[in-house]
Amino acid sequence: MAALGLALASSLAGLFATARRPALLRGLSLPLFALSGLAALACGLLALADGGSITLQLPLGLPWLPWQLRLDALSGFFLVLLGALTLAVGIYGVGYVRDFERGRDQLPPLGAFSGLFLLGMELVLMADGAYLFMVAWELMTLSSYFLVAFQHDNAANRRAAFLYLLMGHISGLCILLAFGVLASFSGSFAFAAMRAAHPDFLWASVAFALAFTGFGIKAGLVPVHAWLPEAHPAAPSHISALMSGAMLKVAVYGFLRVVFDLIGPLHWQWGVVVLTVGSLSALLGVLLALMQTDLKRLLAYSSVENLGIVFIGLGLSLIFLGTGHRLLGALALVAALYHALNHALFKGLLFMGAGAILHSAHERDLDRMGGLLRRMPWTGTFFLIGSLAISGLPPLNGFVSEWFTFQAALQTWQLHSGLLRTLIPVAAAVLALSAALAAAAFVKAYGVAFLGRARTRQVRRARQVPVNMRVGQGLLALGCLAAGVFPSTVIAWIVRVPQSLLGSGLPQAGAQGWLWLTPVSPTTASYSAPGVLLALLVLAGLTAWLVHWGAVRRVRRSDAWDCGLAPPTPRMQYTATGFAQPLRRVFGAWLRVDEGVDAGEGATPRHRLQITDRSWALFYAPVVRVLDRLTRLVTRMQAGHLRVYLAWTLGTLLLLLWVVTL
Repeated sequence: MAALGLALASSLAGLFATARRPALLRGLSLPLFALSGLAALACGLLALADGGSITLQLPLGLPWLPWQLRLDALSGFFLVLLGALTLAVGIYGVGYVRDFERGRDQLPPLGAFSGLFLLGMELVLMADGAYLFMVAWELMTLSSYFLVAFQHDNAANRRAAFLYLLMGHISGLCILLAFGVLASFSGSFAFAAMRAAHPDFLWASVAFALAFTGFGIKAGLVPVHAWLPEAHPAAPSHISALMSGAMLKVAVYGFLRVVFDLIGPLHWQWGVVVLTVGSLSALLGVLLALMQTDLKRLLAYSSVENLGIVFIGLGLSLIFLGTGHRLLGALALVAALYHALNHALFKGLLFMGAGAILHSAHERDLDRMGGLLRRMPWTGTFFLIGSLAISGLPPLNGFVSEWFTFQAALQTWQLHSGLLRTLIPVAAAVLALSAALAAAAFVKAYGVAFLGRARTRQVRRARQVPVNMRVGQGLLALGCLAAGVFPSTVIAWIVRVPQSLLGSGLPQAGAQGWLWLTPVSPTTASYSAPGVLLALLVLAGLTAWLVHWGAVRRVRRSDAWDCGLAPPTPRMQYTATGFAQPLRRVFGAWLRVDEGVDAGEGATPRHRLQITDRSWALFYAPVVRVLDRLTRLVTRMQAGHLRVYLAWTLGTLLLLLWVVTL
């Protein structure tokens, strides 16, 4: 309740205080925002430690349908995730919003809707009934719509906000229908009643399909992801961090709550669908991320990839549970939850880094950056940690969750179905390819933005960001390091979720102590993150010793050979577009690439490159064409003649009378 109250207080402070004194957004609203995150973090840790469930009825709602809250291990885990990210975002935002005070943007909407956005997410995680869940879901969607449209002077932002709102409502409608199917069997919208009722396979599959579509839209899965790369970059950067790091996980929570907790017995066929969609999302998301030159769009497409990895884990879990392998199902579920936590940490960190660049250099285009590490060393260091983590390199956290997912996939030999024994290795191969492409994407992002020389004057003038922004980034960077170096401790907390949902944990994961992680058994696979860290530190120390005291010290230094041409300039550096060119040639069939040279008469030839998502042409463009035709038909009704309108009225009346008599 403290977390909810503080989020509401943050919203009210943002609405009323900032209208008269803009600086109060930094002094009151955002500190309350951060405190709400801290309270949610503490609440989630208590729920995980307890392992049981606590329910509470609020004096709100309808007389026959009161609002009930429930806190168990599943909601506790996602409250920890949300709280940790909100705490960092609240601290970071105090410095970030300083720029808005000097601009034309209205600050009260930013403060008010940020608090409501957080309140909506917290309520979704605690709701114990479909009614409150949907109210909180719509609160989350509507408040985030206003945050996406915050800088509405830009037409692209207005378009992104409209698309986000449209897809958000389609998502909400699908989820509502899923709850409707479950409520028709339970006779109530309370989750406790739904949990007790078990629909037959057909209706359970209908509810699953609706829930997967609804939560999949909000999670940004392919092919219903089109809103994500438009909406996340349009929002202010600290909100982008919260949307990508937390809101997408609220969709994962909703999927877990409905499918793993409410529907009843699980079926492996659902896992095949989830695994296939997750694999496609991971591959297409990272390919599109690799092609981007806008840093925030690159991060947004990377979220599609990472949510695909989360759903690969969930698909594996459904397959194993549906075929009676409870321990392996718990292993895959832990892998998915671990990656969800990791994604919240490193994607929040990277969006904050992008916001710091935007705050200091006023630039999002990678091809116009360069040399930022020298001007923003703290941001460069934190961004490097986030890039290493998202690339899945040890000893950081991204490696552990992806390794866990691979370990689950490698247990396919225990299944009897030939289809599953073929499908899962293919999905594992897609995961491996996605991980390699993600590393390439973030080598490009970091190398082009932070190394080399500055390409523009405003990037050359970039300076270090305020201390609040550095502290916010530092907290998440520390979280990435801690979750990577002490995976046994993290898993000891995460495993409370499968224990609560499935009645099965991973007793062997930490059986060798905190030093070793053994997902299946010590003889099958093991990993020691502290040992890897120690080895890297020794290697770094040895390299430093060789450079300063060994033979390497005598290396002769001179200017780089430049073919006898002019000295190197920033224009000679690799650009983001040039870096991705070889991969664009290899994977061009998956994308719509329009590339060429525009050479008009008397004009300077210019390179033209436009890369669009094929899902637009395959899924969205036909819908738009159908809607356009329907709209044209409807507009014919507006003939402008009174007799036509009277005829329509009479026809409608006769139709209604016929319906009543049925």
